[in-house]
Amino acid sequence: MIRLGTRRSALATAQSTLVADELRGLGHEVELVLITTTGDINRAPVEQIGGTGIFVSALRDALLAGEIDIAVHSLKDLPTAPIDGLKLGAIPLREDPRDVLVARDGLTLGELPAGALVGTGAARRVAQLDALGLGLECTGIRGNVDTRIAMVADGKLDAVVLARAGLSRLGRLAEVTETLDPIQVLPAPGQGALGIECRADDTEVLAALAPLDDPATRAAVTAERQLLATLEAGCTAPVGALAEVVEGEDGPELWLRGALGQDDGVRRLSANGSVDDPVALGRALANELLERI
Repeated sequence: MIRLGTRRSALATAQSTLVADELRGLGHEVELVLITTTGDINRAPVEQIGGTGIFVSALRDALLAGEIDIAVHSLKDLPTAPIDGLKLGAIPLREDPRDVLVARDGLTLGELPAGALVGTGAARRVAQLDALGLGLECTGIRGNVDTRIAMVADGKLDAVVLARAGLSRLGRLAEVTETLDPIQVLPAPGQGALGIECRADDTEVLAALAPLDDPATRAAVTAERQLLATLEAGCTAPVGALAEVVEGEDGPELWLRGALGQDDGVRRLSANGSVDDPVALGRALANELLERI
């Protein structure tokens, strides 16, 4: 029996159920274990209650204590610093990593009037939306997908910006009024990907997870997360990143785009490198961004 730890939110349990079903399809018995994290019970802004890690620390504690065998994380919520004794056993095929707009009256980003109130709790999104010069007013929000979309339906907000992957996993893509081009808004590092964490010495679980790993997704998110780590930033920092495996002149290569919000605007750069060394690519692009500050 594999005990799978998951947060209690609808999105977290949907994501964990996807992983559980994959494992069951491979012949494993899986039990879901619901765990409450700090981020689930504290409604204050993320940066005020600890920033990076508030959604994963309780799951990691349960792993290390042997109470669960694996934990499923939204990879964008997972701190970049490694934890002794734990390992990412699998990073499955990534969902669409882009951000989406859910707006009143079916409006797109360009159709929202100047002064429109847009809800997002991410500094990354605020910085990039401000840089578009559309005159939108961003306001911080917390809560699950239902709560955020209800703010638009109730007229409290003109729009909210959310991760497309979450809405897809919840079967709510019909409510999206626009999928945002990464040229406008780069997603968070790791957005759309799941990380399945386990104890580093649990060889049986590691073997069970191996078939779920997608090498192209792992390479892409490793580059993105290394960019974030090199910038010494947390998930609440205004950093966007998106990597993709593309066909180069000499075969597959990794293409990485990065964005860093500053007081005077957003710095955007891109670079390409080896699929086999995503860490070097992420570090190099981060250093180049830092040189432009």
